[in-house]
Amino acid sequence: MKTVFLFLFLINAACTAPRMVYVCDSRNAIRYHLKEHCRGLSNCTYRTIKMTEGDAKKEGKTLCKWED
Repeated sequence: MKTVFLFLFLINAACTAPRMVYVCDSRNAIRYHLKEHCRGLSNCTYRTIKMTEGDAKKEGKTLCKWED
């Protein structure tokens, strides 16, 4: 029984982990990307940073149209 509980706990913890996304670290960037090498990031002339999807949304960014 303890093994089943531990298994369910670990699955729940993995499901609630924040999703990491990629953002061009430019003040004009308006999109976030699910893949580090998304073609939407090819226009980024600055650096690409990794952040949680929630943080990207808090900054007003929306999902890249190539990712839909």
